[in-house]
Amino acid sequence: MSRKLTARQKAFLDKLLDLYHEHKGPVHYSDVAERLGVNRFSAYDMLRVLEKKGFAASSYALRSATAAPSPAGPGRSMVVFAPTAQAMAQRQEPLLPEEWQRVREQVLSKLRSARENDHREALNDLLASLPESSAPLTFCTEMIGALLLNMKRARARAEGLSPFRVLAALRTGNATELETLPALSVGATLTADDDGGVSLTRRLLDQACRYQTNLSRLSEDARLALIQFLEEALAALN
Repeated sequence: MSRKLTARQKAFLDKLLDLYHEHKGPVHYSDVAERLGVNRFSAYDMLRVLEKKGFAASSYALRSATAAPSPAGPGRSMVVFAPTAQAMAQRQEPLLPEEWQRVREQVLSKLRSARENDHREALNDLLASLPESSAPLTFCTEMIGALLLNMKRARARAEGLSPFRVLAALRTGNATELETLPALSVGATLTADDDGGVSLTRRLLDQACRYQTNLSRLSEDARLALIQFLEEALAALN
């Protein structure tokens, strides 16, 4: 399917971006429909088209987890949508430069290849590139990749203990998962029988404070892009 957007598709994408910024997280398709004055089923179909083109990502959420109204009723799961990093770049936000898009793709590529190769090697590669990352968004992107690879390495040695389950519980579409990721990743390493990984853990700890500092410097738009990147990174690992 062509990634070029029609005028109507761009109108839906713009509204999805607006609502995502307002809600600080994924939105229900009926909310998009209300803002555009269209049938909610038409909005759902259009958002699915945007998803196929790579501009939107769908997920399931409980009604209590979103401000959007749901015809499903209280406590029922429903489909919500969020714009992808590609969608945010489509709007040409100045905080999402081409350099970040390049780094983002490089990190995702490393995560995909690490599914079949040694996690330690990929982790070392990412850690080696961190000192060169001066832009806060770029550094946080590479650090997230390193932290997830460390969790993957720890899970393989922790006899069934999965730090990814804890991370899944924190994925609410806000910055919570971004802020707790370093502690969760390093903590997972400490619970695993991995004496050979002590040096890697120390290197991650050395960068953890820098990560938190850079994260605090990001604008709201950049944080939203980073949250979406985390979703993409988790998908690349699985």
